[in-house]
Amino acid sequence: MIDLELFEFIMIGLGITFIVLTILVLFKLVAEPIYILIYKKPIYVHYYPFSRKVTASQQAILRKEFSFYSRLSKKRKEYFDHRVSTFLSRYKFVGNGISVENDDVRMIVAGTYVMLTFGMRQYLTSVFDKIILYPSVYYSTVNEQYHKGEFNPHMKAVVFSWNDFLSGHQITNNNINLGLHEFTHALHIGSKKRHYSSDVIFIDEFNAILEYLEDADFRQKMLNDDYFRDYAYENQFEFLAVLLEHFFETPEEFNRIYPKLFSHVKRMINFQN
Repeated sequence: MIDLELFEFIMIGLGITFIVLTILVLFKLVAEPIYILIYKKPIYVHYYPFSRKVTASQQAILRKEFSFYSRLSKKRKEYFDHRVSTFLSRYKFVGNGISVENDDVRMIVAGTYVMLTFGMRQYLTSVFDKIILYPSVYYSTVNEQYHKGEFNPHMKAVVFSWNDFLSGHQITNNNINLGLHEFTHALHIGSKKRHYSSDVIFIDEFNAILEYLEDADFRQKMLNDDYFRDYAYENQFEFLAVLLEHFFETPEEFNRIYPKLFSHVKRMINFQN
């Protein structure tokens, strides 16, 4: 004979579960798409029921190396710490002639990626699973050329010359940042493979940015202004990567010269710092 109280308890539990699932489905399929359409950003970005930490020495590196991090509120620093810790646990570091056990190396690489994606809810990607570091410029057997860095989707790797990565990180006003550049390539490819809220916004804004590149008059203006280096005009992928370098290194100048283009980049990564 069925215990009526137990039966009622089970039915109540099922009813609550159904309501919660219905709310989640409506949120994903209706509420957030409408919100994104209107406001061009996800409803929320940070929510970590089981927040991860970094060590005190690792946090000191973040404070020293990233003015972006230092400007964050205490709560947002905790979000940043969580993402850095998650990045370090998810992606493998491989050293070729360089030690990758050094916390400075790992934190600067991870911090660069987290800074780039801090406004995106879905910040992790599966298009790479390892970071490969060389001491300096390296020879790539893929195209038989020397490289400072590359995103190799077939190897699922982002590869860097550490000397050039560090130089780009330390010199903050020349609009050359190898870490931001190659991670942007990976982020771009990753966003095209998924359909999460952050990816939809990224691709929508990227398509809007492409209109500037394809406009002959605007392209000529950019060439005449000589703000973006020539490499930006190699193709749409390099254009985007160079834009992100400028966005983080000389944002005031970027916004002054190309305010509408700047706004698209800002919305693309939901930059809120």
